[in-house]
Amino acid sequence: MSRPLVVTDCDEVLLHMVRHFGVWLGEAHDIELTLAGNPFETMRRRGGEPLSDADKWAYLGLFFDTEMARQTAIEGAANAIAELQREADVVVLTNLEDHRQPGRLQQLREHGIDTRVFTNQGPKGPALQRIVAELAPSRVVFIDDLAPHHASVAETLPESARLHFCGEPAVAPGIPCALQAGHAHARIDTWAQALPWLLETLHGVRR
Repeated sequence: MSRPLVVTDCDEVLLHMVRHFGVWLGEAHDIELTLAGNPFETMRRRGGEPLSDADKWAYLGLFFDTEMARQTAIEGAANAIAELQREADVVVLTNLEDHRQPGRLQQLREHGIDTRVFTNQGPKGPALQRIVAELAPSRVVFIDDLAPHHASVAETLPESARLHFCGEPAVAPGIPCALQAGHAHARIDTWAQALPWLLETLHGVRR
């Protein structure tokens, strides 16, 4: 019988991203980013106008191309993944362009997280469906910090168990909640609390 499968996001689940992105924007480009609500809506040149969407995406891409070393691990993430790997296969599904996959893989290994990494652009439901078709797991658990991805997975793979997790305390209170929207089975923002829920879910104790 095949093993269960845990599919987890990376940024704000395994690694802090937006806090380091904001510091880099200020240091290198004189751009302000406020860690509240949706930080990307607050991006503006210091003392000037908000950035265009095209510029926001360009700076985000530049960050991932040159500044991944700034990212630090969410507390407890590496140990939690190691514990989960005793019970299940664990892979990362991250919304990065495909050419950044090797960098993300190496970055996670440097933080003690050794997993297969899948890249994706857009809603994650179809990508998760492809991963499940390839690996044929006995059970699927999905973890992500963004509610729209939970909605996509709930529609595409409704039999999956879904945990809404945001490990960045500066933004977690302001993001839309997938549990409240009915698209996740739990909302937990620390690994100390999430790991027991995940292990119980993998064992079929709760869904």
